[in-house]
Amino acid sequence: MAQRTRPAGRTVLVLLFDDVQSLDVTGPVEVFAGAEKHTPGTYRIRTATLDGAPVRTSSGLTVVPDHALADAPEPDTLVVPGGQGTRDPDPRLTDWLRGHGPRARRLVSVCTGAILLARAGLLDGRRVTTHWAYSGRLARDHPAVDVDPDPIYIRDGNVATSAGVTSGIDLALALVEEDLGRDVALTVARHLVVFLRRPGNQAQFSAQLAAQSAHREPLREIQQWITEHPGADLGVESLAARASLSPRHFARAFRAETGTTPGRYVDRVRLEHARRLLEDTGDGVEEVSRASGYGTTEAMRRAFVKALGTSPAEYRRRFRPAPAH
Repeated sequence: MAQRTRPAGRTVLVLLFDDVQSLDVTGPVEVFAGAEKHTPGTYRIRTATLDGAPVRTSSGLTVVPDHALADAPEPDTLVVPGGQGTRDPDPRLTDWLRGHGPRARRLVSVCTGAILLARAGLLDGRRVTTHWAYSGRLARDHPAVDVDPDPIYIRDGNVATSAGVTSGIDLALALVEEDLGRDVALTVARHLVVFLRRPGNQAQFSAQLAAQSAHREPLREIQQWITEHPGADLGVESLAARASLSPRHFARAFRAETGTTPGRYVDRVRLEHARRLLEDTGDGVEEVSRASGYGTTEAMRRAFVKALGTSPAEYRRRFRPAPAH
């Protein structure tokens, strides 16, 4: 196996502006700082504002930058966080991004930082993501950008975009793994008490969060029952009988109250259950497929490839923690 080339003092530059989301800044910074502590000389982490003045985050924290943008070092990795300040940004910020963004080896956004990159014309023709609540706006305002609201992060060439807050940590860990290898990224993740296991194309929501909670008690009970019994018969007829409704009435009411169909909800629950078993147990793929309601390993394989772009076996290899020595 070819030996990984260690990056030598690459500059990670984080853009700051008024009303930035503080966790969009500190999450990735803590990841890169952790990697630098583990492997000294790897990263130079710098922050910059338009004029070098402190900024106030959306939560009221004051952050003092290292540089004014005019004096900032050329970045290897340019990180653009999100926050309320992306709604009506200073035009000078967009101008700076338009001129300097293409020079970075990696262009990274967290949450609505993608809106700033899109305003600067740096996402045209790219497949990107952002926080689910702003994906429609991003797609509407920038039709040349291919917006996918579902994944927690997306890599498209040298451009990497992520959803809200914690997904910025996931993305930063993926970049550290790219630079320094899985062992370093795993060490940083353990120190931060986060998982190094979420693939970028994992959905921003779990099934329970993606779907609204039903208003009527029988339908809420059905949602809970599905979650607790993924291996059961979860066809519309069976679920409707459990809710004491006709199949047609049940399907219509479930969609009206949860925002998704029973079939899609079941698919997500089963996928999540199978992922957890692959990550946390030593059960065989065939056993996992039965326990998760797929029936056959081939049915589970098709579901994984469609949703996550990988097979169950490869998913386990990549995202199950290595056994402790």
